[in-house]
Amino acid sequence: MLIAAAAAFCTYFCMYAFRKPFTAATYEGQEVFGLGLKTVLVVSQLVGYMLSKFIGIKVVSEMPAKYRAGGILGLILLAELALVGFAFVPTQFKFLMLFLNGLPLGMVFGLVLAYLEGRKHTEALSATLCASFIISSGVVKSVGRWLIVDFGVSEFSMPMIAGSIFLLPLLISVWFLQKNPPPDTSDQKLRNERTTMNGQARLKFFKAYWPGLSLFVFVYVALTVIRTIRDDFGVEIWRDMGVEGEPSIFARSETVVAICVTALNALAILITHNLAAIRATITLLCVSFGVVIASAILQANGALPPFVFMVMCGVGLYIPYVAFHTTLFERLIAASKHPGNLGFLMYLADAMGYLGYACVMVFRSSMQDPTNFLPFFRGSLLLVSTASIVALIVSMIYFQNVLRKEDAELLQQGDQQPVEELAPAD
Repeated sequence: MLIAAAAAFCTYFCMYAFRKPFTAATYEGQEVFGLGLKTVLVVSQLVGYMLSKFIGIKVVSEMPAKYRAGGILGLILLAELALVGFAFVPTQFKFLMLFLNGLPLGMVFGLVLAYLEGRKHTEALSATLCASFIISSGVVKSVGRWLIVDFGVSEFSMPMIAGSIFLLPLLISVWFLQKNPPPDTSDQKLRNERTTMNGQARLKFFKAYWPGLSLFVFVYVALTVIRTIRDDFGVEIWRDMGVEGEPSIFARSETVVAICVTALNALAILITHNLAAIRATITLLCVSFGVVIASAILQANGALPPFVFMVMCGVGLYIPYVAFHTTLFERLIAASKHPGNLGFLMYLADAMGYLGYACVMVFRSSMQDPTNFLPFFRGSLLLVSTASIVALIVSMIYFQNVLRKEDAELLQQGDQQPVEELAPAD
């Protein structure tokens, strides 16, 4: 278990070195198509990443286990080649290179997650994996600022160099990941056997739960939008709060966030019954969004220092975001009478999430005063959190009714015990 968790963490940590370092640069004073260059670059990579999520709905959910390691390495090498192009092509074409960089990277997470799903310790394993993208985003941006500030590397060459630093650790971690044994019979008894899903199976699963899944996807889209704004424009948000010239600030704040988020989401392994785990997780998510609302209000009133604000809203956003990866979709598949895998549900949600973020970024770039991100960020925190709490409460009522009905039908067929007999005291 520890080896699998460490290998997954390191693999996805290294992936971020090919995706996020460019956001550590500001590209101030440079424009393309009448828009700020950084906004164009962020949106271009995002469009490629978003298309990758749509492609991944099919590719990841249908990928046989024997091809996962080669798939991960091939996708990341393609992304690095795009960063080489980013360093050397003329400025007006650099956005194309970041589009090509994002296009393969969007499928890496699903291939890594496939090694961890369907196990009795999946929440702990997946929480460790998700900690990687919380910590790595800050660390690779710190590496990017370090290359620019301390070594004088240009803002355009920096992403290529940052990625190359992480190539060898990536190869080692993927090798260990491939050695991870598949779920055993006890895992399958608790969490259902995970199978590849063709188009018919994907449609059948969605149709069975579409009202609740639509609410989950709505919350996930809102989370993706706001946490990606926090991530991609962290330099600007810190600047607007008066914090500049501290490359380590990203790594320090995100490490604190990751520790809190990983610990809380991993505790879901203590709840054996799947429906009880869904209820407990949705309750935790509502509390987390309450923390986000409090952080935005307190910061607007000058009651929070910048570091505390970024950690507080980061914890409140990442607990729900990670819970979708670790618990909500995992336990829904485990509780369902329909076969499935995490790749399908995660990529369905991710595709819509990044589509939503792309739309928001285009809208944001057309607003007046596009360089002042802090008020826009605070307002987004309040809107997203309030709407998400409402959607989560409705989804909990829906899934509790539907999954209990499925349990009752299976009980009549003599396949299992009723829900309440299976549920431990939690």
